[in-house]
Amino acid sequence: MSPELISILVLAVVFVIATTRSINMGALAFAAAFAVGTLVADLDADGIFAGFPGDLFVVLVGVTYLFAIARSNGTTDWLVHASVRLVRGRVALIPWVMFALTGALTAIGAVSPAAVAIVAPIALSFAARYGISPLLMGAMVVHGAQGGGFSPISIYGSIVNGIVEREKLPGNEVTLFLASLIVNLVIAAVVFIACGGLRLWRQGSVTEVGGSVEGHGGLEGAGGALKGRGELRDQPQPAGTGTTTDPGTHSSPSPSPSPTATATREATPAPTSSSLPLTPPRIATLLSLVALVIAVLVLDLDAGLTAITLAVVLSAIWPDDSRKAVGEIAWPTVLLICGVLTYVGVLDEMGTITWAGEGVGGIGVPLLAAVLLCYIGAIVSAFASSVGIMGALIPLAVPFLAQGEIGAVGMVAALAVSATVVDVSPFSTNGALVLAAAPDVDRERFFRQLMVYGGIVVAVVPAVVWLLMVVPGWG
Repeated sequence: MSPELISILVLAVVFVIATTRSINMGALAFAAAFAVGTLVADLDADGIFAGFPGDLFVVLVGVTYLFAIARSNGTTDWLVHASVRLVRGRVALIPWVMFALTGALTAIGAVSPAAVAIVAPIALSFAARYGISPLLMGAMVVHGAQGGGFSPISIYGSIVNGIVEREKLPGNEVTLFLASLIVNLVIAAVVFIACGGLRLWRQGSVTEVGGSVEGHGGLEGAGGALKGRGELRDQPQPAGTGTTTDPGTHSSPSPSPSPTATATREATPAPTSSSLPLTPPRIATLLSLVALVIAVLVLDLDAGLTAITLAVVLSAIWPDDSRKAVGEIAWPTVLLICGVLTYVGVLDEMGTITWAGEGVGGIGVPLLAAVLLCYIGAIVSAFASSVGIMGALIPLAVPFLAQGEIGAVGMVAALAVSATVVDVSPFSTNGALVLAAAPDVDRERFFRQLMVYGGIVVAVVPAVVWLLMVVPGWG
């Protein structure tokens, strides 16, 4: 049995054990990286640690640290209620606002993980407060980032178009951008419907009036407006209990349109504009978030290092507000992601990824090779760098593209979409940021949901984009 095949089988075993036993998959992956790297790939410790994602570690720690402080001093609550006022109480519009915001950030040049790192904590705090499925909100943020990710002036777009030009392939920048935007927009619409978005529309609007939450529109048609002394919220479940409501069927903060429906909710005081003043710590935190955006998008600074620096400054000035923030960093998620990506780094070091790609590229049937390359791009990108995968796969496609049986424009677009749309996986940078940013959820359950959703995307989207973009022979 070849070393490459052994490494793939070990990865499958890691998934099986982590799924059936209560063991952090990251810890298992570290052990697997040590065993395979030492016994199979003949790597020393430096070779094994070469795959450790130090930059992602800092991003996860820094962003969750900063937003833990923001939650502690009430800044995220203020932002959530400002968002409600912005859309005039239409909670159902917020997921689409987040989709558009992350899409706009990546379209004008933000790196996709940086845009998600900025938007996801705010979006998921909103989801927790108003009973929106965290899976829905997280997917909208990630798909929004990928939807704008291939504009002609974006990072992804510039890289892919540069590879196409270097390989002397026919290219179309607008087609590439629209292909990614339309695919992600359609997926976002499907997720919105599947995860309760239509129920949010039926609820109508939510308005804070004198400390109460008043429903309008669809709520009145369902038997009366919601008027209470406080905001209706789900009571958070302790992490690891497995009793958190399924985000895909998460109850809304308002009564169900069905008059016979029941809800296990408790009224808690609703923060209003008078109970959420802009105190000095909140003002400083808001300025820190603005500084993070400017540092990442304008000054091209590292998002993780910038976030940690801002969090340390806030902690030094207001230690009481941030005393527990370090403990609220998503350490289990950090272990999970860093362990898995370290193992993927071992696979890369021993040539497993190149071995798989070259094996597919040597197939004599161009259409079959094309769909297999799309699947390899999707599967590997769910664990590794999307840009790196695109940079490796597009050149592998050159030999059979040169035969003229497959359109280069459609093939490049299909590879680009397949390699990036799967970033909803909890093992990718974007998916990991979403997982780490979600407050008041059973993270183990949410991780499984993201993993299942990512698996569905990996299984379905490459075949669909191959059928729509490659088979017709675009370009």
